[in-house]
Amino acid sequence: MKIDAYVQFGGRAAEAVAFYEQHLGAAVLRAMPFRGTPGCEMVPEDWQDKIMHVAMSIGDSVLMGSDGMPGQPMTGMQACSLALSVDSNAQAERIFAALAQEGTVEMPLAPSFFAERFGMVVDQFGASWMVIHEAAA
Repeated sequence: MKIDAYVQFGGRAAEAVAFYEQHLGAAVLRAMPFRGTPGCEMVPEDWQDKIMHVAMSIGDSVLMGSDGMPGQPMTGMQACSLALSVDSNAQAERIFAALAQEGTVEMPLAPSFFAERFGMVVDQFGASWMVIHEAAA
């Protein structure tokens, strides 16, 4: 058994996927638009090519998502964050800086008592991230 995160991107899933491919090394495993799916006739024409479901690998994890549903705007993630564990301080700094582009830094990336680097950021797509490079044991 495992848990994978599923994020609603409020109509910006394709942008988010491209961004995560570029900055996090994500690889799309599968992506499905609304067009051609059961019930697609209930989706407005301007949403037919939006992403109904996407799954992408990021390291050993899978992040899934969707554009959501038309007329149901997303306001970002609350009470939940995606925790991204990285292998080095340099990687933490690079990834944190990328996620902070047009996003909101909630806690700047810095050394902490439990990690060499830890920071919290909400990216431009509303996804809340915790970036961590744990201290060597």
